[in-house]
Amino acid sequence: MMDFLHSYPVLYYIFIVIFSAFITLFAIPSILHVARFRHLYDDLGHFRKSHDHGIPRLGGVAIFVSFTITSLLFCMTDQSLPINYLLTACIILFAMGLKDDLSGVNSNTKFLIQFIVCAILVVLGNIRLESMYGVFGIFELPYLLSVGVSILLILLLINAFNLIDGIDGLAATTGIIANGTFAALFIYLHQYELAAVSLAMVGAIIGFLRFNITPAKIFMGDTGSLLIGLISAVMALKFIALSKGVDGKSTVDLFAVPALAFAILIGPVFDTIRVFIIRISNGVSPFAADRNHIHHRMLKLGFNHLQTTCILTSINIASIVMVLLFKSYGNSLLILLIIAVSLVFNWMITFFLRSKERSSVALRNLFV
Repeated sequence: MMDFLHSYPVLYYIFIVIFSAFITLFAIPSILHVARFRHLYDDLGHFRKSHDHGIPRLGGVAIFVSFTITSLLFCMTDQSLPINYLLTACIILFAMGLKDDLSGVNSNTKFLIQFIVCAILVVLGNIRLESMYGVFGIFELPYLLSVGVSILLILLLINAFNLIDGIDGLAATTGIIANGTFAALFIYLHQYELAAVSLAMVGAIIGFLRFNITPAKIFMGDTGSLLIGLISAVMALKFIALSKGVDGKSTVDLFAVPALAFAILIGPVFDTIRVFIIRISNGVSPFAADRNHIHHRMLKLGFNHLQTTCILTSINIASIVMVLLFKSYGNSLLILLIIAVSLVFNWMITFFLRSKERSSVALRNLFV
């Protein structure tokens, strides 16, 4: 069976996605049954919640199980990815995420465990950003700086996916776009193990999305969002590392690699940095919960969950296409262009929100 699949790589990758999706589809009904029987529901009383009835938040269990089984069965083992360290990190993060979904985890403890996970991948697994590849004139990074920057990047992306998991389908769809794009790029660059790992995650999320699209029957919880963020971060770092060349040929001529990785992950990254800056400027902890994320603000404009998800993921895809079309402009300019487009989009939301607020105030004054 495996020899046949390896002889037909397209069928092999399709089989990985289908197999992974099937495990998630098979697991979630049982998880829903246990959650309802044990009354394991999301916290309705929290001010950030936008649902009016209890929904289980253990979908990440199915994503983790599906991704792990598929990776162990079908992902080829070679030197391009230390799968042992990757799965070790996933198991640790899964255990913490599950505890957080069931009873909560202290923020300091959560940060410490995330840091340990990142250190395992960066120091032991050597999954790190070794160079900026000329972005803003920066090239090779000293080892200690490379380790520090890589840990910070993985931490950022782990928490970024966690923070965008605020409406139905958004984190899942973003995870599919990110890992699906990385998989396509890895296949093109003949990095087959990396493609298989990305597709194992894509399949797991597709199976989950069946139950998470509006109206959601289950949430992925921290267990799922942290895991998707982790795998997306690892794939991003591995893709950027390919700028050094594949089989003696530089990928810089094919893609604006750092800019493309940035475009693939722009949704969660921009929203996270944006809310952190706003919270710090207001004298509030950057980890304090609020309803100031872009998806929350779009809901205030009157968009529903599905519309908001479609708009944000469309912008994500447009950013990727833009980098592919204008790769000759260079990484630095493309990154600045992506940031500019994101800022303009955010300004438009602010403009329409303020216009809506002024209209509401004028309407109230009319009846006073």
